[in-house]
Amino acid sequence: MNIADFRVEPADYKVDYDDLRLIREDVFVIEQHIPRTIEFDSIDPDCYHVIARDNQHQPIGTGRLSPDHKIGRMAVLKTWRGQGVGAALLLALIDKARKLGVSEITVNAQTTVLRFYEKFGFNKTGDVFTEANIPHQRLSLALTPLSKVARPALKAREHSVEITEFNNIDDCVSPIIEIIAKARRKICIYSADLEHALYGRKEAVESLKQFAINSRGGNVFIIVQDTLAVRAQPHPLLDLAQQLPSLFQFRTPVESNDLQYPSAYLVNDRDGYLFRQQSSNYRGVYSPTLPSRNKQLTEEFDRVWQRCRICTELRALGL
Repeated sequence: MNIADFRVEPADYKVDYDDLRLIREDVFVIEQHIPRTIEFDSIDPDCYHVIARDNQHQPIGTGRLSPDHKIGRMAVLKTWRGQGVGAALLLALIDKARKLGVSEITVNAQTTVLRFYEKFGFNKTGDVFTEANIPHQRLSLALTPLSKVARPALKAREHSVEITEFNNIDDCVSPIIEIIAKARRKICIYSADLEHALYGRKEAVESLKQFAINSRGGNVFIIVQDTLAVRAQPHPLLDLAQQLPSLFQFRTPVESNDLQYPSAYLVNDRDGYLFRQQSSNYRGVYSPTLPSRNKQLTEEFDRVWQRCRICTELRALGL
């Protein structure tokens, strides 16, 4: 089940034109007072466009890559800003450029959003200039084109592995890293307060970072019961999530049964799981491969996720 709040996909210019126009007119023509004749230029039909849609298939954001390798027309509806949509659009365009073998891409960014592009490695080139009565800065990003490699055959499902018990936090860390490392595209975490002593550990954060880098479109879905406790001190996992907002999704329960749920667990999409009966201590069980229990916990997580609210207080600020 896809439980992301939105998705990004390639746009068919003819089929999706009305939706692309709706977003860009709302953001550029109406909000920023850019003339329509400038906004919809002659090269628009020749560009590669991506579009973001919510779970009701409504358009919420768009961007394009021109034939001369320039990213532009990045637009996100106001109600969806700060929720990782812009980052997801940009990553999709960067990925397309790499697949095309492009070695460098550029963007003429409005000066108010320079920090957004710099987070992804873009560097300023030249001086600030004015375009459509708005200050702009040219930025560039060097790319390493993707190598064409043979798609590996799917691995056969591993044999079930009996559960192993652990009784302290040190014995809990290695299983967590193993389950994260074996994940293919999806990791789910149910936690009371994103336990700093566990998920704040350097090795745990690094394993999640490697998953985010290597999973190619994967997601980490996290349900946090007590967001106030999470915000009470700096958390390395939150820092990572704010650098990769399109990959990490946070929600928090609203129903009393979910808020009072006493356990904590971690599951991946390769039949692995770790479960602690009481989130207040570090005693529990895990298995790197136990399909029946993994399926049970994954289905339970998905049901609770649908009842939760989006955890905006833990999301990065951005487009």
